[in-house]
Amino acid sequence: SGSFSSLAQEVRAQLQQIYSQNSVLAKFYKDSTVQAFSEGDGQPDGMVAYYESEFELPVVQLSSLDEAMASLESENLSSGNDALCVKLSLTLNELILSSVYFRALDPRLTRTNMSEEAPINVHVRKNDHIDSPGFPNSPYAPNMAQKWRLRADLGHRVRLDFHTLILEDDCEQDFIQIYDSLAPIRPRLLTEQCGYPHGSLAFVSSGNVMLLMLVTSQDKNFPGFRVFYSQVPAASGDCGGTLRGERGSFSSPFFPANYPPKADCSWSLQVPEGRFVKVQFQRFSVGKDGSPCLHDYVTIDEKRLCGSQSESSVFISQSNKMSVGFRSDRGLVYLGFSARFEAFVPTDPCPGKFRCGTNLCVNTTRRCDGFNDCGDNSDEIDCSCAPMQMKCKNNICKAKFWMCDGVDDCGDNSDEDGCGKCGAAEFSCRNGRCVSNALRCDGRDDCGDASDESACQKCKDTRNGSEPKTECGGQHETVSDRGTRFNKNCVIKLKYFKEQEQGYKHRAESVWRWLLSLVAATLAHPLEISRLSLWIRSRWRCTVLTFDLHPWRRHAVADRWDAWLGLHAQGQSNQWTEQRKVKRIVVHPDYDRVSLDGDIALMELEPDLILNQNIWPVCLPSAAHHFPAGQEAWITGWGATVEGG
Repeated sequence: SGSFSSLAQEVRAQLQQIYSQNSVLAKFYKDSTVQAFSEGDGQPDGMVAYYESEFELPVVQLSSLDEAMASLESENLSSGNDALCVKLSLTLNELILSSVYFRALDPRLTRTNMSEEAPINVHVRKNDHIDSPGFPNSPYAPNMAQKWRLRADLGHRVRLDFHTLILEDDCEQDFIQIYDSLAPIRPRLLTEQCGYPHGSLAFVSSGNVMLLMLVTSQDKNFPGFRVFYSQVPAASGDCGGTLRGERGSFSSPFFPANYPPKADCSWSLQVPEGRFVKVQFQRFSVGKDGSPCLHDYVTIDEKRLCGSQSESSVFISQSNKMSVGFRSDRGLVYLGFSARFEAFVPTDPCPGKFRCGTNLCVNTTRRCDGFNDCGDNSDEIDCSCAPMQMKCKNNICKAKFWMCDGVDDCGDNSDEDGCGKCGAAEFSCRNGRCVSNALRCDGRDDCGDASDESACQKCKDTRNGSEPKTECGGQHETVSDRGTRFNKNCVIKLKYFKEQEQGYKHRAESVWRWLLSLVAATLAHPLEISRLSLWIRSRWRCTVLTFDLHPWRRHAVADRWDAWLGLHAQGQSNQWTEQRKVKRIVVHPDYDRVSLDGDIALMELEPDLILNQNIWPVCLPSAAHHFPAGQEAWITGWGATVEGG
């Protein structure tokens, strides 16, 4: 429009005047391009201009350009390398420049052959969604940069909720970025994602604008994403206040969505006189780990907390009051926290329970049971071991069946002392054989029972070209739990539930993504398939699953069944739910109805099912994987939790 062009020209003139005052900048400056304007970022009668400045100079002069940009800071302008944002004030129709932010462009945006598409402007007043180019029918294009500029009404925020996000698992190649601005200004970056992320994928802006950007490379193009957008009242992010009573709860703004930037909350917790306050975080992911906490953090009576906190961490006051604060800066955002508080009597902080060294209260039945329920092993210290337990050298009791299993359960390896007859340079196989330590984890079954390979097993990489890693869907990084290693993406959700109080029965949405419900017109109740594997047929579409045949062998007729995936509560569909017809059922050729041998079948669905964040194959370890006795496991599904329930 004419007003945009006129105002943009004034911004360019102001920038040229700034650069002309420095000999280096004046020499190499070419031009500036104003990309967009937004409201004043907290300034009355102001606005923000987003622009790029171009400098042309020899590579050897780059350091000089950096120094020249940094020198602008002495003139009360923010430092950096390339100008991308300027705050303006309009006084009597006169344009007054109040501050400028300079940052170099991300080098991944300047790749050779990169095609930058025209930005797409989206107003989020009416709820809708954005698909990456080609989604869901084809992968996104290579060597592409696409921006979506999102705006909400004044007094509102922009919210994004990803339904599906599947990119190349290398952020140097393909990635999305979300900014709390209308231009890719690095200090305003809220998140960068690639691969198949499993954390919270809901993001909220601090103001009424947001930028979504997709960047792709030459090779290995993947399905892309679908993201739903909406606007929410700015006041819905309000937080803090005074909380009174015996108990209560509070959380970071918009939890379980990622908290927005520029949050500033203060809570005053007050319990009855004569009681103290106890605060326990159920979830905590605020900023980066490390001290001091400079960017995003929680304060408890002036003590700063950031990074991650274990659920076993409990904070207590020395009076009936406690102050809790939360602050986030303009940059990267995280899941945030949810917490609960309660009053307790100082002389009896854990009535009827055992008090851990961390101030956590656990059931007395967990005392001396061989498990570190407190988080600091205080529930396992000074115990008299039961007949079925062994006493470690550090005086901790552990189950006898964990002796000589190749895993340091005691913490001092005393449960593995004196095991086997193999030499110091040999590995003791589970079948009693001894092989050289040099043969461990070499990809060959040297023991004869694969035990020399099971302790280092990684999920198989079934990806070929643009096909996904269907068994685990992710990175080669592994994590360990009692010495048993899995691909990180296989266990990240499972680990969260293991950290919860034992006996936790209800899952959060999208955690058990392999669950499937089968519904037939001839049955009074739906059946659930909780032990499920999926075959991949064509690109990212699964059509075949396996299931136990015995519970409903009389009903193994394909056209009687509908398959429902992405359910959270049985019989309650949601935006993630997918329904498919059963095309055919293939019974195992060796199935025996009496012995139940071969009690497994294949079921083909139609039409093809597209995988997303809420529907995904279960991760299965290899046949050689060793599960030692006593290892914890989860049973997932709907229905009764006890026999006959």
